[in-house]
Amino acid sequence: MKSFFTKLFSPILNLFETEQPAANYKPSHRLILIVVGSLFTLLSSALCVIAINSGILGGLFPALIFFAVGLVALVVGSLGSDNAVAKIWGNKS
Repeated sequence: MKSFFTKLFSPILNLFETEQPAANYKPSHRLILIVVGSLFTLLSSALCVIAINSGILGGLFPALIFFAVGLVALVVGSLGSDNAVAKIWGNKS
């Protein structure tokens, strides 16, 4: 199942995969990335409900942005390599 999702989300994962070794990778970085991604997707769904109920369809644009950020964080956090997670956090060498 993981290989299927890795192939499905390979365009996102290829943006963050690097050949350099992960100098600043910590396992807590992956956990934080998954938690933040979950919070962003939850916020996105709440914004969608509020925008639709209030009839202001312009509110769907921020929901789309939050969903995209949350999806990238969840995909890299759960399927990405240590190098991809380290690249999200930045290089501190």
